[in-house]
Amino acid sequence: MAYLNKVLLIGNLTRDPELRVTPKGTAVCQFGLAVNRQYKDESGASRDETAFIDIEAWGKQGELCSKYLQKGSLAFIEGRLRFDSWEDKTSGQKRNKLKVVLENVQFLSRGGGGGGAAAAGATGEASGAEGGDAAATDRHAPPARAAAKPAPGGQEKVDDDVPF
Repeated sequence: MAYLNKVLLIGNLTRDPELRVTPKGTAVCQFGLAVNRQYKDESGASRDETAFIDIEAWGKQGELCSKYLQKGSLAFIEGRLRFDSWEDKTSGQKRNKLKVVLENVQFLSRGGGGGGAAAAGATGEASGAEGGDAAATDRHAPPARAAAKPAPGGQEKVDDDVPF
């Protein structure tokens, strides 16, 4: 039987990323993401629903998130669900938490939620795009193709100087 554990989210950070380093030297970054959903209720009124999700990024991805994201930043997160379970030291109760382990990130805005160009590509590596200018946005778009016009008479032009 095949299994799939994949999460795709676009939302705003609810707090600044917290970067820690494990005893073995691996970076781990944790932050919260708010994802909004709009829908209409039975009466036809527009309603908002917000989900708050904990995100965990490891290694280079975590370092990049810590460097380029801050509270209010818009980000596209691709990851997988992980269920953590532990016993609370103070109360002795069993605790559970579902979080997303980041596998890929795209920074959709710089700073406090203002729109702009992507600061990182699909691999999460910084591309150096600054601010929200059109030139930076175009840098990530595929090159435009010129429309080919057919030659008059329905025949394509053939270059006789082609060596084959």
